[in-house]
Amino acid sequence: MRGQPSSTRWKSGSARRNLNKGTKGTFHFPSFISLKGSTIEKIHGNLTGLGPAEIKRIGQLYRRRIPPERIITHELARPLTELSREINRQIGLLVTRRGEIACVIVGTHHDILIPSLNGFRSSSRRFRGLRLIHTHLAGEELTADDLTDLALLRLDLICALETGEDGLPGYAHTAHLIPENPEGRFWLTLSPKRPADLDLDFTAFITALEGEFAGRQKTRKVEAVDRAILVRVETNPFFDGEASLAELRELCRTCDVEVFDSVIQRRPEVDPRFLIGRGKLSDLVIRAMQMDANLLIFDHELTAAQIRSLADFTEMKVIDRTQVILDIFARRAHSREGKIQVELAQLKYRLPRLTRQDAGLSRLAGGIGGTGPGETKLEVDRRRIRERIHHLEKELKNVEKARGQRRLRREKTELPIISIVGYTNAGKSTLLNTLTKSEVFTEDRLFATLDPKSSRLRFPRDTEAVITDTVGFIRDLPKELVTAFKATLDELQGANVLLHVIDVSNPAFEAQIVSVEKILEDLDLRGKPTLRVFNKGDRVEDRALLSILSGRFDAVAISALDPATLPPLMERLEALVRTNRVFAKT
Repeated sequence: MRGQPSSTRWKSGSARRNLNKGTKGTFHFPSFISLKGSTIEKIHGNLTGLGPAEIKRIGQLYRRRIPPERIITHELARPLTELSREINRQIGLLVTRRGEIACVIVGTHHDILIPSLNGFRSSSRRFRGLRLIHTHLAGEELTADDLTDLALLRLDLICALETGEDGLPGYAHTAHLIPENPEGRFWLTLSPKRPADLDLDFTAFITALEGEFAGRQKTRKVEAVDRAILVRVETNPFFDGEASLAELRELCRTCDVEVFDSVIQRRPEVDPRFLIGRGKLSDLVIRAMQMDANLLIFDHELTAAQIRSLADFTEMKVIDRTQVILDIFARRAHSREGKIQVELAQLKYRLPRLTRQDAGLSRLAGGIGGTGPGETKLEVDRRRIRERIHHLEKELKNVEKARGQRRLRREKTELPIISIVGYTNAGKSTLLNTLTKSEVFTEDRLFATLDPKSSRLRFPRDTEAVITDTVGFIRDLPKELVTAFKATLDELQGANVLLHVIDVSNPAFEAQIVSVEKILEDLDLRGKPTLRVFNKGDRVEDRALLSILSGRFDAVAISALDPATLPPLMERLEALVRTNRVFAKT
C-alpha cells in the first residue's frame, strides 16, 4: 500500500508491498518498456492480465503534456479516467513542473505502488519537483495513504481524480504541504473541483509555497549545520523521560547541534525495527521538513539494523545518544592519551555497525591496495578498523606504562591522593581551580574536561595532598568509553579519598548520584572513603531545604565559585584524608 516511508519503501513496488504485508515472499509485477525515439519509457506497476493494446494506450500517456501553469487539464483527465475504468485499476502520473509525464504507474483497484524516485531531486529544504495525479475508482476523497505519500515524498501536490462508472472524470481532490503553524497541521486540502475548473496558477503557486517554507525556516536564524529533533521511546511509566531529553539537549548544545524539537512516545514496548511507532515517525519526518531539521537523535543506543531502517524510512541522518557522547569526547580530547582513548572508543562502537551502505566509514582507512581477490569493500573496511584498533591498544599500553611510572613517583612522595569524581558539569574543574588556584579549563558544558589534571592542595594545618580531576560520569556511560578510559579510571584505585561533587541545583541530582555510584561500583570503588559535596548551593533559594538535603546525604554544601564557602569542606576533607592515609600504604 502507499504510505510506507522513504527509501526502503520506494526502492521497488514489490519491496513496498513486502513491507506492508509483512510477508517473506516478494511480489513481482511485470513492467512494460517502450522506445520513443532514443528515450526509454517504462510503465511501472501491475500489468498482469493486460492486453498489448491496453498496455500500448497506457504507454502513450507519456506523450501527453500539461501546461506548466495548470495542475491538470480536461484533455488529460478524460483519457486517464477512461483507461483506468476500462482496466479497473488505478493509474497514476508523476508530472514535472514543466508539465512532462515523468512516470506512469498502474496499480490495483484500491491503490498504486510508487517506484523509486532516486533519480529526482531530494532535499530536506525543497519539494521533489513532482506532483502525483492518480485515479480513484470508488469515488473516494484523498486517503490517509495519499496524504502520507504527499508528505514523506515531499511532493509538490497530490491530486486524486474521481472516476465515474462511465469512465468520465468527476471531481479532483487536491492537497499540498504547508509550513510550520501553531495548529500543528502538515497539509492543506483544497475544495474539490472539476479538472477543467482547476484554475490555480500552479507555477506561481509552487514558487510562492517554497518561498514561504524557506521564509519560515530563515526566521529561526540558525547557523548550525546540524539541526535536530530529539526522540525518546519510554516504556517505563515511572522514568522521567523529560529529564533524560533535557540532558540529551545539553549534550547536543555541547557539540554545537541546534535542537528544534523533542518528542517522547510512551509505548508498552519498543518497536524492534524503528523503536518508535511508524505513524509517529511519519509525523516526525513531516515536522522535520516544516522546521528544516536534518537530523534525528534518539535518546537510546541503536543497533546497526535500527539505524539503517530509520535512515531508509526517513531519508534523514539518524544517530543515537552514544554517538553524541563520542563526538563530544572527540572534540574535547587534547592529550595524546585522550585522543587515543577516544578514537579507540569510536572504532569499537562503529565496527559492529559497519554495513555496506555506510560509505562514510571508508575514510577511516583511505587508499587502495593490499586486498586479495574476492575481498569486498566491507571486509576491507572491517579489517582495517580491526588493525587500527590493535595498533591503538598497543599505543595505549605504552601510555599506561608511563602513567604507572608517574604514579610510582607520586607514591614515593607519600602524599595522600584525592580524586574528584562526579556527574558531568557538576563543577569538578571549577572546584579544583578554586582549591589549588589552578587554571584548568572550565566551561558550562558537559564533558568540558576529559584529560585528568593534578595539582597540590595545601590544607590549613600545612599538610599537603595531590588532588586530581577526572572525566565526568553520565547516565548509561557507553561501554566503549568505559573500556577505552579504563587506564584513566584505574587512577581512582590509587586514591585515598574520593570527593564526589554533586550539582545540587539540578532537579535530577538524586538520579545523578545513583548513576555515579553505580559506575564506581562497576569499577570496584564503592568501598573507597568518599565525601559528598553539594556544589552550586548558591543557586538553591531555599536555604533550609539545602541544609536538610545536606544532612540527609551527609554532604557539605558549597559554591565552587565562592572561596568563602570552602572552609567547612577543607576541614572535613583534611580529617578524612588523615584518617585514611593508611590505605595508601597497605
